Amino acid sequence: MMTLSQGQQPASGGFRVDVSRGQRIGRVSSEWFSRPDDERYLNLPDLYDAVRGRAERAQTRTVESWAIRVEANSNNSERLALMVPGRDEPVAPTHWSFGQLCTLVGAPTSYLRQLPAALSGINLQHGFLTHRAELVKTLEADNGRVELRAVTGPDYGRIWDHELVAAVMKIAGNGTGDTRWKVPGVLDWSTMTHNPFVDVTKDTTTLYASDRDVFLFLVDDTNPIEAGRLPDGSPDLYFRGFYCWNSEVGSKTLGIASFYLRAVCMNRNLWGVENFEQITIRHSKFAAQRFAHEAAPALTSFANSSPAPFVAGIKAARERIVARTDDDREAFLRKGGFSKSETTKIIETVLGEENRKPESIFDFVQGITALGRTKSHQDARLELEGKAKRLMERAI
Repeated sequence: MMTLSQGQQPASGGFRVDVSRGQRIGRVSSEWFSRPDDERYLNLPDLYDAVRGRAERAQTRTVESWAIRVEANSNNSERLALMVPGRDEPVAPTHWSFGQLCTLVGAPTSYLRQLPAALSGINLQHGFLTHRAELVKTLEADNGRVELRAVTGPDYGRIWDHELVAAVMKIAGNGTGDTRWKVPGVLDWSTMTHNPFVDVTKDTTTLYASDRDVFLFLVDDTNPIEAGRLPDGSPDLYFRGFYCWNSEVGSKTLGIASFYLRAVCMNRNLWGVENFEQITIRHSKFAAQRFAHEAAPALTSFANSSPAPFVAGIKAARERIVARTDDDREAFLRKGGFSKSETTKIIETVLGEENRKPESIFDFVQGITALGRTKSHQDARLELEGKAKRLMERAI
């Protein structure tokens, strides 16, 4: 195993990597493509201040749904307001909370959005008065005007966005280089080197927050890990990485994914990913306790853990020979649940990339994940990647 010490820069300004191996994961790239500038942050403290500030301006209350009153603004045919028990001034629903209100009363959200506010309000009010009355939890925030940010069930276990950001800051500092964890660098396709030393800008950042969620992706890409050798004898280098997400208003679960990867390209695709692990926590009654006792410690554990088990697993998979003849290869893959066509493609892929046919478990895993990258449908790709992961686990 080889790692570079903290702060030691490679002489070439980058690390040569082989991204033809492992998985390609596009989750971070999807976030990168969809986020407008005002949802992109250049460091963790700024991101934390933004999400902590809105939490401090927020108030939650539990009310009976039948007691909510809907008002339409006569001066603005597109604006609705709500009168919520316990508050004297009207509350303006956000785009997200309006959808939650519609779901609560069983009304078609897309249809009500198209109606003038007066008609939409009549439909919503009818729903509040006629559907089975129940308690709901509101999240209201004063941003110059009072907004209704979320409407959830009374047992909704809110994990605040700033709590997740704070947990990340404990291991990553400002997220831009004061610890080993930072916004990732960029793969140079012309030289196949991953350069970790790239300025954090709105174009390169991977720290995001909107009015309904946060998403953070960080890597330890100045300290590469060597796990074996490539066919040309050069080291097969990896970096550790993780991304995490949350929505305090209920649009998604809390989740943390950790992995080893070989590079990150400019549009934030993850290349050469191995050992992908993920945990998610639904915002149920005990979600906050699970975050405190399960998710946050898991993140810290991964950040501080030794890569030795990962390297040992790769080494074991490289050394575990399972096939020496064509009959062995076909039998091994067919026994693993692969079709005859898939079996042929996996063997041909390894032959094309390694100039030899697969023999070890590691060879087969690389061929399977390479085949997975060719699948356009996510379900088919995930099925192949799951089989590859189970093969790796057999080697350890």
